[in-house]
Amino acid sequence: MMRYFTKFLLWLTGWKIISGVVPVPKCVVLGVPHTSIWDFVVSWMFYKSIGGKPNIVVNKKFFFWPACYLMNYMGAIPVDTARGASLVKQIMSEFKKREILHLAIAPEGTREPTTKWKGGFHTIARAANVPVFCAVFDWGRKEIGILDQIELTDDLNADMHRIKQWYKDRGVKGKYPEKFILGEGLD
Repeated sequence: MMRYFTKFLLWLTGWKIISGVVPVPKCVVLGVPHTSIWDFVVSWMFYKSIGGKPNIVVNKKFFFWPACYLMNYMGAIPVDTARGASLVKQIMSEFKKREILHLAIAPEGTREPTTKWKGGFHTIARAANVPVFCAVFDWGRKEIGILDQIELTDDLNADMHRIKQWYKDRGVKGKYPEKFILGEGLD
């Protein structure tokens, strides 16, 4: 029922779905551009509408009653960010114990303008030996989907450059375009 409802809501708001569920049981999905809280809402509806089960990491302090039920339904994974807790180790544990895990990460790490993306997705994907896919929620074209798998190397900077170039080549626009900055030096 939720699948059809979310598909209807996306259609009603003018969004075009341009892909299906990722073809692997475990992966990291990069959600770009991240300029608004609505990116999460639209991307969650997208993944539910195509029959997927999206996952994100959320600080465990938000898993209180009754909010914990909503968090679990939305695919949130509680993580401890206090006292030096290793986020990567916690996520690795989740990858080991689950049969299916499509972990969405916004590499920008913020909805504010930034040219410095966080490399945690790279560390997680390499440590868990899972692929990385580039997803878009393009507010300019109102298109949403998970498009290409990106092969990672040992060189985070080179991989980050290739990923940013991938988004630049597609002309992706954020809800607030002035907040989506890919950085200098891209071809």
